[in-house]
Amino acid sequence: MGKDNSIKLQDKARALYSKGDFINAIVLWKSLAKSGDVEALAWLGSCYANGDGVELDDQKALELYVSAAEKGNVLAQSNAGAFYFMGRGVAKNIKKGLFWLEAAARNNDVNGLFNLAQIYFQGDCVEQDQSRAAELYLKAAENGHYPSQSRLGFMFAQGTGIAKDRIQAYLWLTMAAQHGIGSALDALESMVKEMSVEEKSQGQQLFANWRFKTAQHKNQVALMPSPT
Repeated sequence: MGKDNSIKLQDKARALYSKGDFINAIVLWKSLAKSGDVEALAWLGSCYANGDGVELDDQKALELYVSAAEKGNVLAQSNAGAFYFMGRGVAKNIKKGLFWLEAAARNNDVNGLFNLAQIYFQGDCVEQDQSRAAELYLKAAENGHYPSQSRLGFMFAQGTGIAKDRIQAYLWLTMAAQHGIGSALDALESMVKEMSVEEKSQGQQLFANWRFKTAQHKNQVALMPSPT
């Protein structure tokens, strides 16, 4: 199957999926997967993970995710990591979960970054490292991930894992709030009352600079579990 034809079929499959026509999308992805299309494997994994057009099957989903992850698909790396970490479709395996989440984070997958940050922030089955969490949230935030922007804003506001900085907190909380993160808006409104005129001015200037610097993050349609 030629590359151009594969791209056209992949676009068609995604369009069908977005319209809720899961069955016909799956037909195309199965055909693409047979010809070695890695993205198709990841999408099929998500169909089984969500029960979209097929019976929900976590074990099958994980098999497909791992197959795609091993071939470098970052969505699959992130989801395989979360599945292993939570014990979906397999016995809980922290080592394998971290392995795939770290791989996704190295490839700048925002969901891998966010999930890994959550784990280190909470100290969930790993030694708590809030500084590492802040670094991971920052990378995801800079790539337009709204929940990470919100978390990072809270950390700057409270000085958790990172030096307290109300100007940086203003930036990231505002970025998250403009996309409907209610908790970020509440925290922002509370913090602004304590900020000086100069701090507010600097925060507004930063926001103006960043507002169009980070492209709006288009969420992957596939399942993106967040370890808890």
